Amino acid sequence: EDTGNINSMTSNHHFNGFFFDDTIHYYCSKTSYSGSGSWPRGNYCIMRYGSSCPSGFSSGSIYWDDEDSYNMNGKGGYVPSGTYGSNTRINYCCRSDGSASSYISLPTTDPFYLMRYTSTICQRVSGMTVREEIITTDDEDTSNNNSVSGSHPKVTGTSNHRLYYCYYS
Repeated sequence: EDTGNINSMTSNHHFNGFFFDDTIHYYCSKTSYSGSGSWPRGNYCIMRYGSSCPSGFSSGSIYWDDEDSYNMNGKGGYVPSGTYGSNTRINYCCRSDGSASSYISLPTTDPFYLMRYTSTICQRVSGMTVREEIITTDDEDTSNNNSVSGSHPKVTGTSNHRLYYCYYS
């Protein structure tokens, strides 16, 4: 939204991009399968890449009704599965077959993000420190059609979305 924009995010965040009235958000996406084993049980979401979720996850999406006037949406490179036009839909994969309070094992060589699902806390990951980082997007003010469907990360707000990311380092 351009008029009276109230986009906001956690200070000292770890996101890559430019965050002002118009937001440019860069994603680091894993585009090929590597490693061994399966994703561990827990209570978290990941951004979907490709046509389906890994085993054990359920699919869903979040839809942003973006600015109607002077919309500057665009995309390039590798992005999460979704629809990127004058409005934005991003697809997610979520699971709730374990407790966010229980530690899960994931690779610890590089920092990464998971997203909160149905829990009030971020999923615990062995060997990692976690910090919640929140992004609030000021979406279209007139006849807003924001929506969610299926299994999606925790989001609050209806005409403006607030998402809860968990940064692991």
